[in-house]
Amino acid sequence: MYKLVILIEPPADINAFESQWPEFLHLAEAMPGLRKEATSRVEQFLYGATPCYQIHELFFDTREAAEQGLASPSGQAAGRLLQQLTGGKMTLYFADHREDDLARIHRFKQDSRASE
Repeated sequence: MYKLVILIEPPADINAFESQWPEFLHLAEAMPGLRKEATSRVEQFLYGATPCYQIHELFFDTREAAEQGLASPSGQAAGRLLQQLTGGKMTLYFADHREDDLARIHRFKQDSRASE
């Protein structure tokens, strides 16, 4: 699975950002190939060069599907609105996303102990 990760810096006008965020979500959710999305509001900035206000992740099956989604009319409109909302104060990147659940992790630990 691939995801587009959007790191949004603290907006100059939080109220304006928050009032238009649902419009961005509506456009992003219309992108072809989108499998799921996640939004995380950063509660405390701990360390790094640039503080982050919010993290938004858009998940696709493949990088090609993500690129097609971004190139679609809804993806292009979402990108324009995101530029407007943030004043360009954001970072975007693709990531090869892999995850595991705790039950499988614990099972792996048990299996490795049994083979010792």
